[in-house]
Amino acid sequence: MMDNTTRTAFERLLKIAQSDTGQSGRVASFVLAWWNAADHGGFDIADLFAVDAEIGRDMATVFFHLVDRPTAEYPEAYRVDIEAIIRRWRPEVWERYAESA
Repeated sequence: MMDNTTRTAFERLLKIAQSDTGQSGRVASFVLAWWNAADHGGFDIADLFAVDAEIGRDMATVFFHLVDRPTAEYPEAYRVDIEAIIRRWRPEVWERYAESA
């Protein structure tokens, strides 16, 4: 379960990933790599050089949170937000999901 600091950082990342800024695609890749890297691709660590420092710190906050988990943890409570990100940034993956449902 996310603590308040991590939750706040992750929610900021979700908002950015759902927007249309130059950094949104990179943030979406970070979020989707946590959700399911096999389907959505990984996160290129060099993308940290292309985001504002505040965004990079939010990513680091989420990453450090995950490091401390004794088992894998996924942001299931944010499924609706993440599905919106998938539809926006990975429409081909979303189509496969829709076809299999």
